[in-house]
Amino acid sequence: MKSYVLFFSIIAFISIFLIGIFVGVYETFPYSYLKEIKNMLFVESSKQIIMETFPTSDTKISSLVSIDDDIQLQEKRKLLTTFIWKTENLSFEQIPNVIKENITDSKFQNMSNLKQINQFEIEMEYGLKSISYMFIPESSNNQLIIYHQGHSGGFENGKETIQKLLEQDYSVLAFSMPLLGYNNQPVVETDDFGYIKLINHNSLRLIESDEFSPIKYFIHPILVSLNYVEKEFNFDSYHMVGLSGGGWTTVLYSAIDERISKSFPVAGTMPIFLRYETQNFGDYEQTLPELYRIANYLELYIMGSHGNERVQYQINNKYDPCCFSGNQSLSYEVFIQTKLTNLGTGQFFVIIDDSHEKHMISTQTISYILEQLQK
Repeated sequence: MKSYVLFFSIIAFISIFLIGIFVGVYETFPYSYLKEIKNMLFVESSKQIIMETFPTSDTKISSLVSIDDDIQLQEKRKLLTTFIWKTENLSFEQIPNVIKENITDSKFQNMSNLKQINQFEIEMEYGLKSISYMFIPESSNNQLIIYHQGHSGGFENGKETIQKLLEQDYSVLAFSMPLLGYNNQPVVETDDFGYIKLINHNSLRLIESDEFSPIKYFIHPILVSLNYVEKEFNFDSYHMVGLSGGGWTTVLYSAIDERISKSFPVAGTMPIFLRYETQNFGDYEQTLPELYRIANYLELYIMGSHGNERVQYQINNKYDPCCFSGNQSLSYEVFIQTKLTNLGTGQFFVIIDDSHEKHMISTQTISYILEQLQK
């Protein structure tokens, strides 16, 4: 009798297992119902934690922001510039150290509406180099999109997004984060630690000093490359799109350089007071106290949105397995919008992409970005 029970139990287990695989792979009944239950539990759990633990009311958020007029905003921009470059004024004269025109790269062969690729190389302190590509379309609408990849690797990982932008006649200037992609990982000599290899962003704190901030590595290449593009081309406008760590870069850079009109950080940031999960806390650059005491994330959003015809669209993935998932970023949207209204110019929007469960720029998001760019 026991052997029969065991036999049928095994058969039942295997059957349920195979049915589960079939439902998951082919998304047949009851896949949609199970997915909806999962999503409801995930989001409601996130909301509950936020409501019980973190200050999300307008009153408490307002206490974190000290920008009430344009003078205060410009002062913060000056302080950020000083912290990063150790000078009060941005240099719009410096251009890349090496410029190579019409290069060939097998990773980007057979892309539609691509006329040529130019390569920019920028060398910075301790011999760290940044390699960026400028994708020039055959048919151009005379607008430039800065595309910035995140921690997953080089900007070749964003080839699909770059292609979508080229298809709509945009020129694209593509960057990778420091130490990633085509960028080098130099061995540097330090007074305190001897020779060290810079292998990840957390290692950058070892070369911090009163005379140098490694945050420069993240945004100086964009400034220098944009300086060159502005001198050599005649674009009508500049915009910026970034994923993950590239989304973080988009937030910081657009807060500093007013040449960026529309910015689209995707799955890139969230105010520190909302980072209640380990995966949301971020790398060195995401939580450096000295940086965010000058301008916290809420203030960076205001600075990146403020100005004539300037808009920031913060896009987060609702079911992102990496970071910044859920709906909590909606909790400060109205506050930022109200601040910008009081300041007189600029717009800010939060968009939640619920069309997928990945850490990516989805088809829905790229369609939304293109729609906003064409307005």
